[in-house]
Amino acid sequence: MATPAPAPGPHAEKHAELEAQIDQWRGYVRRREAISAADVDEMEDHLRERVEDLRATGLDDEEAFLVAVKRMGDLDAVSREFAREHSDRLWKQLVLVREAPEDGSRSWRELAVVLALAVGAGVAVKVAAELVPDEEVLLRNVALLVLPFLAGYFAWKRRLTWPVGVALLLPFVALAVVLNAYPFAPPGSTELLAAVHAPVVLWALVGVAYVAGRWRSDAGRMDFARFTGELAVYVTLLALGGGVLLGLTAGVFSLVDVDLEPWLEDWILPFCVPGALVVAAWLVEAKQNVVENIAPVLTKVFTPLTVVMLVALFAVLVTAGDLAAVDRELLILMDAILVLVLCLLLYSVSARDPLAPPTPFDGLQLVLVVAALAVDAVALTAMVTRIAEFGVSPNKVAALGLNLLLLVHLVGSAVLAARFLRHRPLDALVRWQTRFLPVYAVWAAVVVVVFPPLFGFV
Repeated sequence: MATPAPAPGPHAEKHAELEAQIDQWRGYVRRREAISAADVDEMEDHLRERVEDLRATGLDDEEAFLVAVKRMGDLDAVSREFAREHSDRLWKQLVLVREAPEDGSRSWRELAVVLALAVGAGVAVKVAAELVPDEEVLLRNVALLVLPFLAGYFAWKRRLTWPVGVALLLPFVALAVVLNAYPFAPPGSTELLAAVHAPVVLWALVGVAYVAGRWRSDAGRMDFARFTGELAVYVTLLALGGGVLLGLTAGVFSLVDVDLEPWLEDWILPFCVPGALVVAAWLVEAKQNVVENIAPVLTKVFTPLTVVMLVALFAVLVTAGDLAAVDRELLILMDAILVLVLCLLLYSVSARDPLAPPTPFDGLQLVLVVAALAVDAVALTAMVTRIAEFGVSPNKVAALGLNLLLLVHLVGSAVLAARFLRHRPLDALVRWQTRFLPVYAVWAAVVVVVFPPLFGFV
């Protein structure tokens, strides 16, 4: 009778944990596209050598790994150094002639697809503007006209399967039916709320296409959050550059008595604005993880400025007196500021080395979240006071629901950020950020689908 193999002892389990940590480190480094697979292998060899040397001094696996990684240096700095030394590799990743990994052919095909989708989005908006003169109806449908082209780009690029594609198409169609079949009473609050919240629902569907249907993946949701921030930066840059170009062109035309404004309103903007969104998405994809993303860098600048702004805003609101008299537009701006705070926290966490110890900047982020909680508490108090004094309305209920979600999100973020400062793992804070994001899409869907009949379509 064969003797059963002995169970793995603690020593073998420790080595398994070490291999898991090295695999995690390797995946983190591999995401820096400026570093090739061969470079990663070389770095891993150096890391293993350092770990063995440190274990020989009496450190256990975990201690040796952490010290070795620390001595390897900042991986973002390593990525930038590799990019400088291998500039030819970097340019191949950024320019149009980047080689496709499958067959070595150029990526002109992808550029053609992007341009076709960008033109298609512009044509859809232009045709809708010609066929639907009602601006309210066009406003409700503009996201439905543009975002399917962006989702189509990711469906093509990620090679989305037919079941996932159909699963995405059905919510698009359902939302289109709701937005156009509901008997809104214009100009009404529920119509405006539906127009504002529909893009949030549609953006969540774009996210499903972006992650190729794997929306349950925390890493996938974080990647889409990074993409959203980078896209906002690129769209802004394209808008600024395009505005300058159009201004110069209009100035030249005016010198020869040609008015560009009719063309600007009727043709240029309807094509350029939707097309810019698709082109910006392609640009983000083209440089993703090369050298360093922009959005996390901006958090370093705007986090301390936002802390100062929140403290000043809190002081003004507390000393304002009657909270029921607080202007509605001010409450809307406060919600926008709170969303900005969560974006700053999210992008900072997304770019952070999960193995690095807490820094003073992490403490500043906790101050940021606590200050946002104080402002949100005042905003909630003002909203409840306004509802008690002036009654219930669709706008008030929608704003109250959003602020309650922001409150829960901020409280969870504050607790987990405080734990991280006490040298707890960063993973819990990352998971909380990514897993709460779908809640906002669900709330937006409730506002679009449930609020209009609930409040009589007014």
